[in-house]
Amino acid sequence: MKAPPVAAAPSSEKTADLNLLGKVDAQAGEARRNENIFITALDNNAQKESNTRLGTTATPLVEVQSGGRYFGAELGLSTSGPVHLSAQRGGKGVHGNVSWTHSNSLFAARSFFQAGGIRPARQNVFGARISAPLWRNGFFSFDGGSDAKHGYVNGNILIPRPEERSCLSADPQICALINRFFRAWPAAVPNVENRSLNTNAAQAIDTWNTTTRLDQALGKHRLSARHTWTDQKVDAFQLVAGQNPDTTTKAHDARLTWSYAPDAKSVWDTTVGFARNRTLLVPEPNAVGPQVQVGTAFEKLGPGSSIPVDRVQNRFRVSSRFQHNFTKHTLSAGVEIARLQFNGREASSNRGNIYFRNDFGNDAITNFRLGLVSRYSFGVGELARGFRRNEQSFFVQDVWRISKTFQASAGLRYQPQRGISEVNHLTTIPFDCDCNNFAPSLGISWQLPRKLGVVRTAYSLQYGEILPATLQQLRWNPPGFQKIENQAPPLLDLLQGVQFEPNGRAIVFHFPRDLQTPYSHQYTFLWEVPLPKSWGKVETAYVGSRTWKLLYMQYLNRAAPVAGIAQTTATINQRRPDPHYYDYREITNSSRAYYDAAKLSYRLQTRSGLTVDSAYWLSKAIDTGASILNIAAGDDANQGQSQSAANVASDLKGVSNFHQKHAFLGRISYQHGTRQRFWKDWRLSTVFVAKSGLPFNVITGSDAPGYGNVDGVSGDRPNLLDPSVLGRTISHPDGATQLLPRTAFAFLQPTDVRGNLGNNAFRRAGFRNLNAAIERRFAMRQDRAILFRAESINALNTPQFAEPIGDLSNPSFGKITNTLNDGRAFRFLLSFEF
Repeated sequence: MKAPPVAAAPSSEKTADLNLLGKVDAQAGEARRNENIFITALDNNAQKESNTRLGTTATPLVEVQSGGRYFGAELGLSTSGPVHLSAQRGGKGVHGNVSWTHSNSLFAARSFFQAGGIRPARQNVFGARISAPLWRNGFFSFDGGSDAKHGYVNGNILIPRPEERSCLSADPQICALINRFFRAWPAAVPNVENRSLNTNAAQAIDTWNTTTRLDQALGKHRLSARHTWTDQKVDAFQLVAGQNPDTTTKAHDARLTWSYAPDAKSVWDTTVGFARNRTLLVPEPNAVGPQVQVGTAFEKLGPGSSIPVDRVQNRFRVSSRFQHNFTKHTLSAGVEIARLQFNGREASSNRGNIYFRNDFGNDAITNFRLGLVSRYSFGVGELARGFRRNEQSFFVQDVWRISKTFQASAGLRYQPQRGISEVNHLTTIPFDCDCNNFAPSLGISWQLPRKLGVVRTAYSLQYGEILPATLQQLRWNPPGFQKIENQAPPLLDLLQGVQFEPNGRAIVFHFPRDLQTPYSHQYTFLWEVPLPKSWGKVETAYVGSRTWKLLYMQYLNRAAPVAGIAQTTATINQRRPDPHYYDYREITNSSRAYYDAAKLSYRLQTRSGLTVDSAYWLSKAIDTGASILNIAAGDDANQGQSQSAANVASDLKGVSNFHQKHAFLGRISYQHGTRQRFWKDWRLSTVFVAKSGLPFNVITGSDAPGYGNVDGVSGDRPNLLDPSVLGRTISHPDGATQLLPRTAFAFLQPTDVRGNLGNNAFRRAGFRNLNAAIERRFAMRQDRAILFRAESINALNTPQFAEPIGDLSNPSFGKITNTLNDGRAFRFLLSFEF
């Protein structure tokens, strides 16, 4: 028996819609996401949201191509390969299809917390594809469509109760401002429980995309050109006035590939490409101005502190690859050179952030009504920057067919990580290059004797990337920008005592010159178990990785106890060791991650039309503060903070945010082969996924005395009084507060550096979902046909509960107030093929 063939390199089609909203991968068992949980369409936020909602997929990597990048691929993350366009050949004549997919709230079921009837919502997806020969050896194809998703988004928010909608201050100016904030929350009475309101808000998501391609064969040469365009506009829902930014995303990707095959054993591909992506996020006109947070007791007002954003990324690149087949070897080598432009304006607290917390002897709600501010942060300065970076990668690989039953591969990829430079000399980036990034890979495939099956094993070293979004944070440093943090200021004079000057006191971002690229050792062992062909195919696999130098942002210059100075919120800045700064935020390589999984897969395809594809995996993911997707910027910089600046790794070590111990994914399809006219050619398919619940944290919710350690940084965890609650899964609203009682925890004492509760010590509800579909292709004369498909998403209307409120200072602590998925929905597809 011949050794299994070498797999093709991973796809280079990095989808332009990575951060597009409104997408559902039904074939992966995904339910419709509860859009009440908004995603900021930047960087890798969409992938991180998916990981913390659905978890990951253990993926054996037995055929690693040195021309591709596989960092995080063992978790099911997308991979990337060379940019070259593969050969595309068409048949005779014109072929294509036009399609319409429709879903409507008329066919939807209510989600678990939904109060009242379902408000109107609909989605219409129109698509068209055509391919045709143009002239001799010339081929043209076009694929395009539009996706219009309009209607109401349903969700739960926390709002003031009627008796709490009044100002308690004696100052009429303070009350005028507080009452303006009150008007941003819906003037309604909570209808779920306590302060939770289930309500609806209108949203419109319009997406357009086209892909145009031209191929021309010229003897031993081939030219392929392709242009992809994507445009999305999101008029975001506002359950609270100004809650979410409106988003515009525009993307272009143009490539030209020349392929030369001098003989049957050799091929040379060269590609030039240009990609442009613009993302614009702006506050909704009804936003109150600053971001206002009342602990976590109420839904926060306004979008995040990083809004507005106007970012444009241009990437020019040239790539070349050569491959030659010898008698027993296949040798390939390649190089890619790129130039990245990263331009735009990105805010950092420019609208201001006002924080009301449990402090001053009051809870957060009372302090809000009194106008007693715990903290105010604000940034001022020039935001426009233009960053540039050169990128290179080189690879070589040999696949050696040692015998008919044994095959080995070895490869090496060199991937230096360059820094960025600012073209207007407004920001100096000290990082130049991490230039020792050599990534070897090894693989073996062996057909065992005596029909014992096939064994495949592989090892590879994979490097991640230091994104420009990480390095560009230095744009918010003095002298061009000043970001301040004022503790316990008067509401009517939030900048009291602050001096704005080029080198004044500020929050400062920093990273060392020797910052390193995160890298991962990946291991895979797979055994294809020998079975009779009619029984199907069974595979057992081990997947593991050890990831080092993960990026993590440390908050330094924290306030410390000082003799003679009261340990209060108002004295935080006075008690910082270095009076030149507020926070000193340093990007480091201080985190590590560990992943191990055992996976059992079964596949069956019968002549009667039955197809089964299923997998179960048992896994564990651990890290010391940052996951494999952490970029130490944006939300990553505000989450997973250690309780103190010392012993960060030991404080944060625990299971990763996406850890799921058990997971099962099963797909079954059946196409009826009967000759009866009505049942003929109908195809039924189902996808079922079940996963354990992901971990979550319990925090004190306030850094103030009597709650936290008063060091100026949030993220303190309480002291544990009842160890019996550790590791509990809080899976249903009815018993949530009994399983996670407030009495099991205690706030920190003034002298406590940290709480004794571990990181990610609890689990939320697991995830169960069933999608089902029925379809039939009605053949017409010649090559024409009509395809009809009806699909149910979350067919059993199973709720996926969010984690309970983990803020110990929140009056609703321990209660589950939201779901991560929508109720059952149907969508219908009608397609005409010609």
